[in-house]
Amino acid sequence: MATFLVLTLLTLWSFSSPVQAEIFTSIGQMTDLIFAERELVQSLKEYIEAEELKLEAVKSWADKLDLLTRASTSDPEGFLAHPVNAYKLMKRLNTEWSELESLVLQDPSDGVRYNAELTVDDCFDMGKLAYNENDYYHSVLWMQQALRQMDSGEDAKTLKADILDYLSYSVYQMGDLPRAIELTRRLVAIDPSHQRAGTNLRYFERLLSKELRDLGRSQQEPADERPIQLDTYERPKDYLPEREVYEALCRGEGVKMTPKRLSRLFCRYQDGNRNPRLLLKPMKEEDEWDSPHIVRFLEALSDEEIEKIKELAKPNLARATVRDPNTGVLTVAHYRVSKSAWLEGEDDPVIARVNQRIEDVTGLSVNTAELLQVANYGVGGQYEPHYDFSRKDEPDAFKSLGTGNRVATFLNYMSDVEAGGATVFPDFGAAIWPRKGTAVFWYNLFKSGEGDYRTRHAACPVLVGSKWVSNKWIHERGQEFRRPCGLTEVD
Repeated sequence: MATFLVLTLLTLWSFSSPVQAEIFTSIGQMTDLIFAERELVQSLKEYIEAEELKLEAVKSWADKLDLLTRASTSDPEGFLAHPVNAYKLMKRLNTEWSELESLVLQDPSDGVRYNAELTVDDCFDMGKLAYNENDYYHSVLWMQQALRQMDSGEDAKTLKADILDYLSYSVYQMGDLPRAIELTRRLVAIDPSHQRAGTNLRYFERLLSKELRDLGRSQQEPADERPIQLDTYERPKDYLPEREVYEALCRGEGVKMTPKRLSRLFCRYQDGNRNPRLLLKPMKEEDEWDSPHIVRFLEALSDEEIEKIKELAKPNLARATVRDPNTGVLTVAHYRVSKSAWLEGEDDPVIARVNQRIEDVTGLSVNTAELLQVANYGVGGQYEPHYDFSRKDEPDAFKSLGTGNRVATFLNYMSDVEAGGATVFPDFGAAIWPRKGTAVFWYNLFKSGEGDYRTRHAACPVLVGSKWVSNKWIHERGQEFRRPCGLTEVD
């Protein structure tokens, strides 16, 4: 477009300038204008072609996005249940719409790519995010994937040198000097002028030489001659054993449900010691675990109740908080990723009915319980291993409530989850999977009031789907005659 305008202005200036007036008196000179006009026409055609290509790219992008938004708006939660869809939505809103604006306002380009898979650039962005959080283990995994896809021939805006730069330093942070050296040498081979790579390489080699001297041996094989292993890397050595168990349980591995234990699990009808509200329709109850005793109540919530609870909670959903053990104040924490809202019995008859049902089936008073907490875990949403009760070194955790410690937890599952989202207990190897409309219940304290440390549990990351739960934390006060104290510490 700029070329066309410049030529047009030059031509107009030629016709209007007094200095050039004599050109009309010479046919020989006027023939030059014929060719100049031909160049103008060619420039105009090129401009039209470029604009058509740009418009075609914009139209193609709009058509794809139109199809996408039709699918996403027909079932928003189902669409966002796929982790790639959720990631792509955030990326479009943060970067790709800006790219489209540049496309419209500036030169034509290839448009914005749109697909249902993570690209090299996506993997690189995820790796950088982990790197900036000092999470070098996951930075390595993402950078390896970006490099693998690039080496397979996938086009990308990201430079291979940038991937190797992040990957080599992350590997160094993971403690693997030989591999950091081989990756850095590969980076130097691609970009010899990369100043940081050269500095890092010399530093890594000095460290490795020192380590080898300290070990009293020589390096048997040059680092740059070893094959690059991109798909095998161990977890950090400082991973706690609990972390290993927690992640395994979330994958469905390591569940310690033996035939002997299974034989001790039963199902029954729970009438709450002949509670009038449960006589005609007792609650179906199943044992999930024998010791500590965890039960699941079936048909604990109807679909209508679930939808009403979600409807009431959605306007008030905010980043979920945890209670600071030192101050008792609610605060956000990196180990809990979800949004939550608190509902009172006075908010709606459905909430009052649910609270009453919890009291009926557990036999515990909810008058001193915390409000019904509703939580939504999106893709990646999780709550790392934690206790629901306060420990002896946290005496003020619930002091402001004046209702004592959390004696029990009642957890409603308000959705099924396609993948992930289990409630796991690393101490004894249990995994309880969400089933819409059911609820699980366990005691956090022994009858003596001592905490049952076996109940440390976690909400596994949601991999595909959306997880909705609501929970009631029941406190000690008001349970004196409903659950009398035991005579021993573990009663």
